[in-house]
Amino acid sequence: MNLILFGPPGAGKGTQAARLVARHGLAHVSTGDMLRAAVAAGSELGRRVGEIMDRGELVPDELILALVRERLQQPDCARGFVLDGFPRTRAQAEALDRLLAELGRALDAVIALDVPDEVLISRIETRIRETGGARSDDNAETLRRRLEVYHAQTAPLLDYYRDRGLLYVIDGTRSIDEVTRAIEEVLGRIGKETG
Repeated sequence: MNLILFGPPGAGKGTQAARLVARHGLAHVSTGDMLRAAVAAGSELGRRVGEIMDRGELVPDELILALVRERLQQPDCARGFVLDGFPRTRAQAEALDRLLAELGRALDAVIALDVPDEVLISRIETRIRETGGARSDDNAETLRRRLEVYHAQTAPLLDYYRDRGLLYVIDGTRSIDEVTRAIEEVLGRIGKETG
């Protein structure tokens, strides 16, 4: 099963992706994790990425696509994957379609976690307090910029995937377990439709 977990920063994509990995043996393909690893490595590329992320801007498509292509060709993706944090723009979605076609793969579903901005800001503020701001992009100003970018560039992808019959919207304000159950219900329906 090949999935995209979609939603604004702080919606719970990482938490739900980890549960999908544990339950279904899917590979977690997190562009955020891949980018943070590049920053931590301290390479020239990592420094460039870090500056972009610290401003709350999107990393250029060619860089993200190269990372995603490399990751999807790794053996653990053979059973399926859950993309977290990608695509973020229409151009990336179209490039992902071409990439998957080249790899002989297809998306089974796009699961969007719907969470209002005020709830997201509260969640990020809590994460900052609990982790001491361990992530360089965890601060209120960067979050507001990331939400602006999300609403302007990424939220329109809902229609792109809705038009293709792949979109399932889940209320992300519910408890973690309730969101997990709702995702499992979607996957059950998809399994019946494709099986």
